[in-house]
Amino acid sequence: MFELIRLGGWLMAPIMACSIVACAIIIERFWSLGRPRVAPPYLLAQVWTWLKNKQLDADRLGRIRRASPLGRILAAGLVAARHGREETGQALENAGTQVVHELERHLNALGTIALIAPLLGLLGTVWGMIQVFDDIMLQGAGNAELLAGGISEALITTAAGLSVAIPSLVFHRHFRRRVDALALELEQESLKFVEIVFGERKIAPAGD
Repeated sequence: MFELIRLGGWLMAPIMACSIVACAIIIERFWSLGRPRVAPPYLLAQVWTWLKNKQLDADRLGRIRRASPLGRILAAGLVAARHGREETGQALENAGTQVVHELERHLNALGTIALIAPLLGLLGTVWGMIQVFDDIMLQGAGNAELLAGGISEALITTAAGLSVAIPSLVFHRHFRRRVDALALELEQESLKFVEIVFGERKIAPAGD
């Protein structure tokens, strides 16, 4: 592995940097976009229980806000609920927009890596082929071993760039789909919240 990196030349450095960044983003997004972390399944029932029992104080509101992205949205709705349904819906929408933006964090960087990694590899190959032709001009085309070695070294960067780009693209699309699914779930939970607060839906109570 280290020999291949050495043979690939100086452009292997940015390709390896892209690889490290992509791995960090993928691990972090797997952790951050887990459904229980984004939208805890019983949070809405818990909020309704506190509301119905008049137990929702500033401390519990802060706990809701800090608990999860869904909690941030519900906390914004709770603060706005006293001003009526329209204000509550607007507050939920604004908070939801901010939360979805945060769920998409680092995905643009991952998509950029998926685009530039193969280009860096191609640049390395072109640079290596230029060096091969320089060797031909200096030593002639009779040394087949020299030419084969030079071409092999030139192609290493293309292989490395594709090795970084392909999984980056796959995970980028996967996380995009996950964010879309989570955004839809957050929207549905927000609609349930409005219906519950304004007496249009009943929900099973949750324990404290």
